[in-house]
Amino acid sequence: MKTSVRLSSLFVGALLAASSAFAGPWSVRLGATWLETVDKSTRGVPVTVEDKLIPEIDIAYAFDANWSAELVLSVPQEHSVKSAGAPLGSFKHLPPILLAKYAFDPVGGFRPYVGAGVNFTLIFDDDLSVGGTRLKLDSYSVGPAVQAGFDWALNDKWSLNLDVKRAMLRTDVEAGGAKLTEARLDPWLYSVGLRYAF
Repeated sequence: MKTSVRLSSLFVGALLAASSAFAGPWSVRLGATWLETVDKSTRGVPVTVEDKLIPEIDIAYAFDANWSAELVLSVPQEHSVKSAGAPLGSFKHLPPILLAKYAFDPVGGFRPYVGAGVNFTLIFDDDLSVGGTRLKLDSYSVGPAVQAGFDWALNDKWSLNLDVKRAMLRTDVEAGGAKLTEARLDPWLYSVGLRYAF
């Protein structure tokens, strides 16, 4: 009887140790991201969009030891817009990014990765005008996105993360139905955060 109880205790202890030693395929990262647009445009019309610090949450699923998919999310952001230093107004956007990631084999606690995917940005509440003429932006932007970064393991489930992403984000700027320019924002996103695997 005592032997069976001991064996059962050892078995349960081994299961608990195994479950705590190995995180599951899911992970969530909470971070702070500096969004910096490149502010290029066509037809010689300069457009400058406000850079800002935004919150970021990433949800990832690992298919195996190296490959995973990651959805990058934030909350709707409002940006002020200028042209040649003169204020034009503001607009809001929501920029989810879906990425396929490849993580290299870890070296100690250090594990770098690269990724590529697609950025789908919703653009709304554009309140822009110049000389009393209302300006209109596209309602969305679709383009490629790439990333590179690393996780530094703090323990079996928590890791510190540093990450940089580049996404294509472009929109036509129209006045009275006529295209004035294409704003090429193509932001860089510099992030630091904590990842939790489960």
